[in-house]
Amino acid sequence: MRAEAQASVDQINASTALLRRFLDWDRAHRRLEELNAKVEDPKLWDDPKAAQDVMRERRRLDEAIGATTAIERELADTLELMELADSEGDQALVDDAVKSLADLADRAERDKVAALLAGEADANNAYVEVNAGAGGTESQDWAEMLQRMYTRWAERHGMKVELIDHHAGEQAGIKSATILVKGENAYGNLKTESGVHRLVRISPYDANARRHTSFSSVWVYPEVDDDIDIEINESELRIDTYRASGAGGQHINTTDSAVRITHIPTNIVVQCQNQRSQHKNRAEAMKQLKARLYEAELTRREAEADASAANKTDIGWGHQIRSYVLQPYQLVKDLRTGVTSTSPGDVLDGDLDRFMAAALSQRVTGEKVEVEDVE
Repeated sequence: MRAEAQASVDQINASTALLRRFLDWDRAHRRLEELNAKVEDPKLWDDPKAAQDVMRERRRLDEAIGATTAIERELADTLELMELADSEGDQALVDDAVKSLADLADRAERDKVAALLAGEADANNAYVEVNAGAGGTESQDWAEMLQRMYTRWAERHGMKVELIDHHAGEQAGIKSATILVKGENAYGNLKTESGVHRLVRISPYDANARRHTSFSSVWVYPEVDDDIDIEINESELRIDTYRASGAGGQHINTTDSAVRITHIPTNIVVQCQNQRSQHKNRAEAMKQLKARLYEAELTRREAEADASAANKTDIGWGHQIRSYVLQPYQLVKDLRTGVTSTSPGDVLDGDLDRFMAAALSQRVTGEKVEVEDVE
């Protein structure tokens, strides 16, 4: 078998194996049979909300099982056709089979990612908060590069991006920024980006052309749906108002319209300054606070449900999830998954999908990957 065909087969087998493992194949089939029986029960729609939950779970399981089965069946048929064509010396048919395997590998990767996005809030919109670390202008420029990368990724995937908060740096870049990404599975795709991102490059702000290392943190949390009720005690909040920064006309820069809310028990801080009135900024900041509290609750549930949670470590300032080197050649290496990519173009934007998929797969399997530092 050709090397490129074998590579596609290996990729397909890896994707289907991960899907089977994630679904717990036998349990998924039993659960689907149970859901089919519930759907046939005429009393199901006595409780519309419960019925919708059942139908949603049934549709997700049916699509995941069906997609995996279809890929495995198509792989077997293509390999059989390829073997037959090779025995008869039909080179054109062999070439078509190789191309079909490559297309099937791409489809298997897309189906794998779609099936893995089965978390409680994966389908929700997502807030993405970027904060520059220590390093002054260099880190602030890096933070703006990350914000631009996520914005371009979202727009390329047909999602809408709304700027919630923005604090510009003194010379260049940003000190912090928060964007709201609106689209299907926005949180599910972006949640693996939470953590610290490191950039190594020859600084354009250094007259001696020395290499600098910069850090920026990224925090991703889901927008809370109206169906989710989160109670917040007003006495546990500290609300500060301040004058908005940046361009915005006479009104926004002359009144204390920006709002910062601190949730004292958890020390969670959210802020908003993009709206023209203090009332609207406060409402948006409260939505962010509810989203942060909801994300914290989801993380707690996931830790309790995961038997191997004790072997995992939280990502902090000392645990970079991704490292970028932009000199002497453009290189990106994910320190968690070990995936490395080089590109002659904009590597930060162009390879983001690959890193998201790799990080999501590792998040599901819980397997640790031994990687080397890029420095």
